[in-house]
Amino acid sequence: MDWILAAGLAAGLLIATVTAPVGVSGAVFLLPVQLSVFGVPNPAITPTNLLFNVVAGPGALWRYRHHRAQHGDLTRRLVLGTLPGVVLGAVIRVFALPGPDVFRLLIAVLLLPLGLWLCLRTLAPSHHRPLPSGELPPRTLTGLALAVGVIGGLYGIGGGSLLGPILAGRGLPVARVAPAALAATFTTSVVGAAAYALLSLASSADVAPDWSLGLACGTGGLIGGYLGARLQPHLPERALRLLLGVLAAALGALYAAQTLH
Repeated sequence: MDWILAAGLAAGLLIATVTAPVGVSGAVFLLPVQLSVFGVPNPAITPTNLLFNVVAGPGALWRYRHHRAQHGDLTRRLVLGTLPGVVLGAVIRVFALPGPDVFRLLIAVLLLPLGLWLCLRTLAPSHHRPLPSGELPPRTLTGLALAVGVIGGLYGIGGGSLLGPILAGRGLPVARVAPAALAATFTTSVVGAAAYALLSLASSADVAPDWSLGLACGTGGLIGGYLGARLQPHLPERALRLLLGVLAAALGALYAAQTLH
């Protein structure tokens, strides 16, 4: 058991250090590790991942605390959409129990082409001026956040892995997207974890998180998130966009391979 906790801390640290600079908590990358390496059962893996986000989130957010994106309209729109979405996703997860294949297929179909497109656009940029955040349709942004919130509630991911590539693909600078996406991820995860705690009272399924593993992974993520956020200002926008595109494409390819098996 001790080696599992040590491995969980190391996994959370490594993943969060790499993903925090682009606004991804790392929970979506931790999910296959929990399934394949640590053997966390369904549906307990979902609240365990949300617990990781709750513990890990303050690390990067503390480092980003002076960033205006955390307090701007972008963050408010993301939170406004993801909060009701994660509650709805949790209800569906507990009572309908969709299988993991649906999630894997959805992630593969969305992130693989999106990541490749973001990489290509970064390596061979067009002459079009990037869109400032004020030009994003507010209703579209809130609707997108709502859909991401549902997915987060279903499968225990924060949503930054989905929101980041989409918003960056629209032309928003990663340095602005990252703090907003991480703030929405943290808020959503707190509400999602609370929703699962309440739903566990009305369900006979094992929906309680693996507390020890979730806390171990989250502690690693807390440290890694701070380190990753501290690293971000030293990385050029082009490198950040490439990192986000590569992470998205790699994750999409990983889940596509798992779906085919």
